Amino acid sequence: MKKKRNALLAIFLALTLLMPTGAMAAEATETNAAPQSLEEIAAAKAALLTTTYGTTSVQYALVDNGKIIVSGATGTNDTDGNIPLTPETMYGIGSTSKMFTTAAVMKLVDQGKINLDTPLVNYIAEFKMKDERYKQITPRMLLNHSSGLQGSSLTNAFLFEDNDPYAHDTLLDQLADQSLKADPGAYSVYSNDGFTLAELLVERVSGMDFTSYIHKEFTEPLGLKHTLTSQDELDVSKLAAIYTPGVTEQLPNETVNVIGTGGIYSTAEDLVKFAGLFTGEAEDILSEKAAIAMAQPEYKRGVWPKDTDNSFDFGLGWDSMRLFPFNEYGIQALAKGGDTILYHAELVVLPEQNMAAAVLSSGGSSSLNQLLANELLLQALQDNGTIKERKPAKSFGTPEQATMPEELTEYSGFYGATNQLIRIDVADGEINITSPFAPGESLGLPKLVYTKDGTFVSEDGSLKVSFVKEKNGRTYLWERQYATVPELGQLALSFYSAEKLEENALTPDVEAAWKQRDGKSYFLVSEKYSSIAYFIMLPTVQMTRTDSLPGYVLDKQITGPDSLMGKHQIPTTGSRDLAEYRFFTQAGSEYLEAAGSLYLSGDQVKELYPGKKSSVTLRPSEQARWYTVPAKAAGKTITVELPAKASFAVYDAAGVCVNFSVVSGNNEVKLPENGTIVLIGDPGSRFEIELK
Repeated sequence: MKKKRNALLAIFLALTLLMPTGAMAAEATETNAAPQSLEEIAAAKAALLTTTYGTTSVQYALVDNGKIIVSGATGTNDTDGNIPLTPETMYGIGSTSKMFTTAAVMKLVDQGKINLDTPLVNYIAEFKMKDERYKQITPRMLLNHSSGLQGSSLTNAFLFEDNDPYAHDTLLDQLADQSLKADPGAYSVYSNDGFTLAELLVERVSGMDFTSYIHKEFTEPLGLKHTLTSQDELDVSKLAAIYTPGVTEQLPNETVNVIGTGGIYSTAEDLVKFAGLFTGEAEDILSEKAAIAMAQPEYKRGVWPKDTDNSFDFGLGWDSMRLFPFNEYGIQALAKGGDTILYHAELVVLPEQNMAAAVLSSGGSSSLNQLLANELLLQALQDNGTIKERKPAKSFGTPEQATMPEELTEYSGFYGATNQLIRIDVADGEINITSPFAPGESLGLPKLVYTKDGTFVSEDGSLKVSFVKEKNGRTYLWERQYATVPELGQLALSFYSAEKLEENALTPDVEAAWKQRDGKSYFLVSEKYSSIAYFIMLPTVQMTRTDSLPGYVLDKQITGPDSLMGKHQIPTTGSRDLAEYRFFTQAGSEYLEAAGSLYLSGDQVKELYPGKKSSVTLRPSEQARWYTVPAKAAGKTITVELPAKASFAVYDAAGVCVNFSVVSGNNEVKLPENGTIVLIGDPGSRFEIELK
């Protein structure tokens, strides 16, 4: 099973974190004079994100003992330059919204209305799942990502200028038809559904909708005048403009409709004020006990690699409660990042120093934003004398190859992580990592050689990997990396990046069923007309198996003639979003259902009528109709007369979107050779089509 939008296999997380635009190979911009003051340094480092690392605009702020001492913004807002970036310009903060959700739950804990370790069903009576283990899930497990929920039920969650609450309103229905991927509490792996469920928990216990609750309890008492949710009335002109490569016009506002998971807009200054909850400056709003509880090493409750320098060590809500490089100075740093499709955010808090930095951006990545936040805080700590001098960049040193024990060859085999499958061969003192779908094609990974400490290290000393047999009986590839970004610092990463997959023998009837699906594509049909899912790339899922591991479709184990499920259990992010894949036939058409999203078999996609005029009416159960572009229509201009609340998109032969009417406003486009078209709207919508 292969999503076409993922063009390259990316088993090494650091590379995907740091290369949102391919700009990582660029050289840092030279300046005539080195900046001296904190304000100058902040401005220069922020400018690096926009001039060198592909970010459209960036906004930042630093607070020290309740006073904002640095604040600024740089980059492009509207291309005409009519709307400047200001401290009041709001950005989507993505998953940094989870800190508001965590604070909301902890506020109710302070009030004695929630106990973190009482089963969730005591608070949400209608919460049910197919898997009886759901009764063991507690509020704590939602906040530390250890609930065992499959991951993300995000149908209609990411829309262009459309605050449809469908994903929030239907979550309990979605979960009722799902099973768990692990025992609750077994291990922590990032889960969006856990925080949408926590949002529902806050609503059930408080008796208020989530937006009203966070305004009443947090934004109003803290004076956060520019922090809103997707359910608030938004002035789009006050949001940072968003763009994407290849599209010249400004995109419509990105609306994230799972608020507790990622649907809050804010500013850098508001976020550092919000950080007062965690530095002891707002104990009348959230108790010190609650803030301390959030900063505990929750990741240690389940399977996790041994402690080493890292940027991911889950607390309650926090991505990290001992962020590198602050641990090098004996300073605790808390961090939470957020990435939507188009907005990115990072909040870093030093509770003992009463300091915090926030960096928000249009374009870029939360990882780059974290590096900028780190730089601001480190410079401020150096200015006030807490840090005498900066620590040098770290590495694992130049490897000295040693004789590898023969028994390590037993780690050779297939390894999987979410939507990823690799082949690892251990021999002659080296690890060779390849894609089973392109055995002769390089993945661009560094050479790794065996060293005397029992690990394999890259020649430049930036990457170290080894194999671990965990207490749960599973075998993991453990990756540690120091990822350096010129003039912005280092990220340290330590995580299990993949799990060794066991053979999965198929019965003849199951093999026959899957042989019919080999290579087939399934087309998304369940998203509404305003969905961002139809933008950028063709939204399909492809069934791809390798003859060497026929019991799997990528990392997902074939569990029956009509079902797939990832069975690996990789903490941090490796087993994120392991939705069950279920196939069924309705009215003669095969569909794939996964995490509430519905896909239609490509067998049912017909050619567009190549005549001058035609019309299409969506069936009563249909939200999208797909067509391929026939040779007779390629090169012609299609004009689509759209009904209300409808759209259409056209993709070229490579699956790149060449026109999405919601973005372009155009109902005319030249049809590409071997292209694809989708018409999207409410059931019964009628589209009038003309070809010239």
